[in-house]
Amino acid sequence: MKRIFQTLVLGLALLLLFMGYKTLTFTSQQIQVGTVDLVPVEDQVIDRFAQALTIKTISPENESDFDSLAFFQFNDYLKTSFPLADSLLEKKSFKHFSHLYQWKGSDPSLNPVILMAHLDVVPVIEENLPDWKQPPFEGKIVNDTLWGRGTIDDKIGVIGLLEATEALLSSGFQPKRTLYLSFGHDEEIGGLRGAKVIVEHLKAQGIAAQFVLDEGGTISQNIIPGIEKDVALIGIAEKGYVSLELSVKKEGGHSSMPEKESAIDILSTAIVQLKNNPFPAKLAGPIEGFIENIGPEMSGINKFIFANRWLFESIITGVYEKTGSGNALVRTTTAPTLFNAGIKDNVIPQNAKATVNFRIMPGESSSRVLARVQDLVNDPRIQISKGRMQSEPSQVSSTNSKGFNTLRKTVAEVYPDALVAPFLVIGGTDAKHFEPIANDIYRFSPMIINPANIKSFHGLNERIAVKDFKRAVQFYHQLIKNSTLE
Repeated sequence: MKRIFQTLVLGLALLLLFMGYKTLTFTSQQIQVGTVDLVPVEDQVIDRFAQALTIKTISPENESDFDSLAFFQFNDYLKTSFPLADSLLEKKSFKHFSHLYQWKGSDPSLNPVILMAHLDVVPVIEENLPDWKQPPFEGKIVNDTLWGRGTIDDKIGVIGLLEATEALLSSGFQPKRTLYLSFGHDEEIGGLRGAKVIVEHLKAQGIAAQFVLDEGGTISQNIIPGIEKDVALIGIAEKGYVSLELSVKKEGGHSSMPEKESAIDILSTAIVQLKNNPFPAKLAGPIEGFIENIGPEMSGINKFIFANRWLFESIITGVYEKTGSGNALVRTTTAPTLFNAGIKDNVIPQNAKATVNFRIMPGESSSRVLARVQDLVNDPRIQISKGRMQSEPSQVSSTNSKGFNTLRKTVAEVYPDALVAPFLVIGGTDAKHFEPIANDIYRFSPMIINPANIKSFHGLNERIAVKDFKRAVQFYHQLIKNSTLE
């Protein structure tokens, strides 16, 4: 017994020593860069951005509601607001409203860089207009803040990139590596007529990009527990998307004589079964990278746990699972979004339908989601089919590539107090369409997101501080230089 006890104590001591060693060697991954002089940004930049916000380039769910006049107006705005880009760069338009600018580099042997954004925005719900502190399509500047739909999703990218390009053209800058600026007009409804068509054109030209940058991650402020500094989250992958429709047809009747089960009962049981059996939680590649870069910046027990996640993975995922945003980072999520049945309160319906939306983790697929749902539901009375829109999870891009290192360096130069970490983007972007022509695709927008404005994505009171937009222009200016001169 004594020997067994001694062996256990020795084993525990060795385990603690190993864990202590892992913690001590869990060192910072952040880089140090020299100070750079950022380009000055004049107030006229803000005026042009405000003008862009007044143009209602809305992508509606119903194609018949598409307002082509607004998009033609935006075409004219781009031409008059950025005359050097319009005249000196090679420009092509696709489906009238998506645009690709080519700035030819002096060395055609170098693979080009593609920087992208989308010019369309989501609608504003009319009954919510009274809750907007400033009108969503007037581009008002109040207390050094610019208000309007598109300020953060995603006209900041379109106008920020073009402002930086216009300034560089004006200064006589000549890139060594070719640069493409890609602006889609229908990202909010899938990008099939914009980004996808642009990629088909580039693929036909034999283009293979060194890296692609789209929207996605942001500079997180006061959001990550245990971290006081701002964190620039660079998306290295995005989740997939599929909606499954579950339908039941069963004889109805009068509500005064209900059978044991109705169509609603059968379907409700299935939905509860799906919610009670979520997909397994795991620390996928992008989250592993996040922990590697953020964990060393923590202190105490948090650093200890992250340094030894091989032992504490269940604790880490358990913490993430407590919030909606955290849960979305560690599993394929299940979200019932539509339920339709019945026409009258005293009539038991014959048909019931429900839609369940799944956001799919890298490494999984829509087919595996469908198979798992069929196994869990396990009821032949329920028909299950995929919805119209779906996309598979993206590939996971490298964090050791030239592209990622260029982004890391640029963030450090423009936002010197911010940490940098790879991340998983839980929403969908146009970036997914670029996989045929690029291995390394990143998702990052140079803007501050904090608890005060995080809910304005597709929501109320979308806005950005004037100083933050000016800093975004400086970021794109520095990024273009860093990515095209080497």
